[in-house]
Amino acid sequence: MRAPIAVSCGCPSGVGVEIAVRAAARTRARVVLVGDARQIAETAARLGVTLASTVTVSQPVRALAPRDRRPGAPSQAGGRAQLAYVDHALDLVTSGHARALATGPVSKEAIATSGAAGAAGFRGHTEHLQARLGADEVVMAFVSKRLATSLVTTHLPLAEVPRAITPASVASATFWLASLLRRLRPEGRLRVAVAGLNPHAGEGGLLGDEEARVIAPGVATAARRAAAAGLGGVSLEGPIGAETAYRLAARGELAGVVAMYHDQATVPMKLLSFGDAVNISLGLPIVRTSVDHGTGYDKAGTGTADPRGMLSALRLADALTR
Repeated sequence: MRAPIAVSCGCPSGVGVEIAVRAAARTRARVVLVGDARQIAETAARLGVTLASTVTVSQPVRALAPRDRRPGAPSQAGGRAQLAYVDHALDLVTSGHARALATGPVSKEAIATSGAAGAAGFRGHTEHLQARLGADEVVMAFVSKRLATSLVTTHLPLAEVPRAITPASVASATFWLASLLRRLRPEGRLRVAVAGLNPHAGEGGLLGDEEARVIAPGVATAARRAAAAGLGGVSLEGPIGAETAYRLAARGELAGVVAMYHDQATVPMKLLSFGDAVNISLGLPIVRTSVDHGTGYDKAGTGTADPRGMLSALRLADALTR
């Protein structure tokens, strides 16, 4: 019997438990829900969801008091708990008791201010998992039926982005996106475009020189890495203007786009595929997928949260670990 997919349920005051319960009930894969067992049972009962025998529950920390999991009101105890859920789910994967990790939405602020050991520097799943696993490089990417995109930089103040873009980081984001797309689409030619940082990709240096000085060398390095890895049939192009790259991708003329910073990728992704896109961490020694949305405090406890994102995350994790 195949190992299950470990699902960390996210912030107990958000929609994470609800979407995890609903998605687990609809997927064919075995699932272990990592969270507060009482909350999971209460949520399933409230939603009228019956969890099959293929769904189990693992609770790594003491049960939360009702006040610490009130909908829409994140607590310090809840911040500690959601980090514990992520770490325990990861441990299940690294120990072989689960085959992939799917993460529910967390509150970065609640975790960082929770007082849990190592939580003060928490900036997101991607960075945390890289540190926990000792990965040399990790790339945040988003995948949906209409668009695939990776990010050269992730959770940084915008003013720090230009300094963080290097030939190596461009090469990493480009290579790993090409590698993922080749796994998902083994046949045929694939075009991947790398977006510029500046308007119109710098307009020949008039609007900035990062494209020629940093990004183009990174694309060339990625092409060499792709050839060495045997990624045949993948064409890497750019840098080109971000608006052009995403327009072509939305029309199906590109298989994927490499973005230079967070919102350059997430704005088109959420416009095209909000609710069913999957966040995936590339370069890790495990498969990790996630929903593409936040904690949804405004919908927490209402029974109206959309589980499509978590269901898509489970399906992609299942496909990549078959």
